[in-house]
Amino acid sequence: MKYIISILFLFITVTAFAQKQELPLVQFSGIIHNADSAKVIVPYVSITNRSSHNQVNISNYEGYFSFVAHEQDTIKFTCVGYAPVTVVIPSNIKNKSYTLQVMLKPQIINLPAFRVFPWATTEEFRKDFLSMKIADDELEIARKNLNMSSILTLAHTLPRDGSESNAQEMHNNAVNSHSITNPLLNPFAWGALIKQISEGDKSRSSSSDSSN
Repeated sequence: MKYIISILFLFITVTAFAQKQELPLVQFSGIIHNADSAKVIVPYVSITNRSSHNQVNISNYEGYFSFVAHEQDTIKFTCVGYAPVTVVIPSNIKNKSYTLQVMLKPQIINLPAFRVFPWATTEEFRKDFLSMKIADDELEIARKNLNMSSILTLAHTLPRDGSESNAQEMHNNAVNSHSITNPLLNPFAWGALIKQISEGDKSRSSSSDSSN
């Protein structure tokens, strides 16, 4: 019984191999482009012939490839950052040459987040965790900001903004507009008065001399 099974298995294998050998050879060539932009070439793409013992070919830096395959072979194109594409070489190809423009679709893979911690061991983490200072919550932060000492410190250290400067200027203008200046306390006013008196005396003296 085992002998009969072995003969049948050998017969099936030889038949499949003979059928494979009967398929005509073709020169499979083409250029690989980006599916989102036909002007962008995808270089160094792995091209696997799934029907011929996973034989692998690589496209060049210009995305061009050319190798010998059989009709009805299944060809898979793979490249990092692109979704794989599988094509089947058709039958009854004229001139024994088949040219194809392969379009690869860019594929975005979202990797899980990875966090790096500065602790080499669990003991170091436990020590730092126990000595860690807990941050203030929003209520405590608001209480510190509204403290009178904090407000006075900020008032002395922070520069005034535009609205405060305009308010101070308006206050100064209002005070100056309502203030009364005593001319007797102004030394320049005294000098002008003495000059006027002197000029008046000179003009009277000149009039008296001319009349005589």
